[in-house]
Amino acid sequence: MILRQHTGWLTLWGAALAASFSPLPVQLLFAVVAIGIIGMAHGASDLEIVRREQQCAFLAGYGLVIVLCVFWWHWHPAIALPGFLLASAIHFALEDAPHGSLAERLARGISLIATPAALHLKEYRTILHKAGLASAMPNSVTAGLAIAGGLTAAALLLTGILRRDRRLLAGTLALLLLPPFVGFSVGFLILHALPQTRERRDLLGFRHYADYLRAVWPVLTAAILLAVLIMFMMHPTDTAGVRSLFAALAALAIPHLLITPWFEKLPRSK
Repeated sequence: MILRQHTGWLTLWGAALAASFSPLPVQLLFAVVAIGIIGMAHGASDLEIVRREQQCAFLAGYGLVIVLCVFWWHWHPAIALPGFLLASAIHFALEDAPHGSLAERLARGISLIATPAALHLKEYRTILHKAGLASAMPNSVTAGLAIAGGLTAAALLLTGILRRDRRLLAGTLALLLLPPFVGFSVGFLILHALPQTRERRDLLGFRHYADYLRAVWPVLTAAILLAVLIMFMMHPTDTAGVRSLFAALAALAIPHLLITPWFEKLPRSK
């Protein structure tokens, strides 16, 4: 088991480093796999944590939000993108340090979104523009994000050193040092998706990840196919593929952020 975990981490870091020195399309592909497939596993069990009598209402709400997100991204990406980033930051702040101080929770939420801009401002700004902002966001805003990301990263690195928290250190360093797509993907996995997957596995009573994945694979497969469909639908107007990726991620993530908490029946682990 330990050897398998070490192999998995080496594979992740090796792929991340290779992608970091590759063109943007390769970095985009890395993000698709890391976020859209590996990271999506924790949300694939959303239906399992909803009471059976509420599942129809849950699925209806989930489906409605997905449709609204797709249309929102098609009609007003310059509004949809900031909304998605803000909702994600709030979600990370609430989920990644549920027992931490308010300052730590704010730092974690802001850092996951803003730290990739700290040392890679030009690339970060390019991604936001390709995602649909065009010239709608002033350079001063992205510069402000870079400053906020640098400050929160410094605070979290200090916290990680004082606590000897290797996960916090590794995730924050990935956000800070790697190119934005790659850095966010690795930071997202280390700080959010993988811990949340472990928590869901434990809440559902599975001892091994393989058992958890066997239980959720139909939903996970459907989510991946839906994401591919959304990206294909957006492709004619998005030759770079960046807006398509953000639209697909938002369509699957926003219901997870907004709908699931209203129906969640299982208590959080301590």
